[in-house]
Amino acid sequence: MAQPSSKKVHYSYGLFSHCSSISSSCSPFPVFEECQGPDRTFCSLWRTVGFLMSLAVILELATVVGFAVVLLGGKQSRETGWKIVVPLLCIGAVTQVASMGIVSWVFEHDGRFFDGWKLSRSWVLCTVSWVLELCVAIGIGAASWIMEEEGGYELIPDTARAR
Repeated sequence: MAQPSSKKVHYSYGLFSHCSSISSSCSPFPVFEECQGPDRTFCSLWRTVGFLMSLAVILELATVVGFAVVLLGGKQSRETGWKIVVPLLCIGAVTQVASMGIVSWVFEHDGRFFDGWKLSRSWVLCTVSWVLELCVAIGIGAASWIMEEEGGYELIPDTARAR
């Protein structure tokens, strides 16, 4: 009698592909054929999540650039830069929370996900990401409100324009 394989079968859905340990391969997901017919809710929601997470990455890159400009800029940049960085952080966090909400709803209501399915590392990483974004936004916002203005040199007026 043959021994059953002790190797676990693993099947996972990503935002743009799904992978199987049975075939040891990944393929694009969702495919066009799965999204045809009267009930296209899953595909619409899944593609929306993919778009929102791509948007969140772009917002996070813009935030990193904003941080660099603020930190490497002068006094004026540091005093006013938070007005751009804090909203970018908040919008990025809200975008990720919306994506997670949609994934959670689909996970609970779609027949593809049955008992035994679980949300794994990506879910945890996304949660850590938006929580950190909100904490940094709150910290920067509070610091800009509580802390006094930077002391130091005053700007030298441009005398060439005055003439």
